[in-house]
Amino acid sequence: MSQFIDSRTSQNASTSNSISIPILLLNTPQLFGQIGLLTAGVGPNPRVVFSGTISVQVPLALAGITIRIVRGTAPTDPIVYSATSTFDLSLLAPQIINFTATDFNPPVTPQLTYSAYVISNLLGTIRVGPETFNGQLYSD
Repeated sequence: MSQFIDSRTSQNASTSNSISIPILLLNTPQLFGQIGLLTAGVGPNPRVVFSGTISVQVPLALAGITIRIVRGTAPTDPIVYSATSTFDLSLLAPQIINFTATDFNPPVTPQLTYSAYVISNLLGTIRVGPETFNGQLYSD
């Protein structure tokens, strides 16, 4: 039977259009969430379940937005999840990206840190909110 160990939330923006953060560098990870999960009491087969939301306004051009989760604090740390959504030329409203991911059997340290990044392949992309990143640690 699974055992709940810890849960954390990183809430950068709670509502739509509550922030306006431009993505100024192409194909460069920009941090939007970070959590640290405590591992005290963890048993065999640890696993982390992630969920999150980010909303971006894309320019009137074909844009690819990538969400990347790494185990650590730097964009170069081990990637545990990456997905790209492509938006077409006719979208005028902010685009909401929801994601769910897992990290099965991570190395157990006193705290597991995870960082969520957004990457755009097009200048003019703006983070507008909401932005949230959640994680829960379970084990057997």
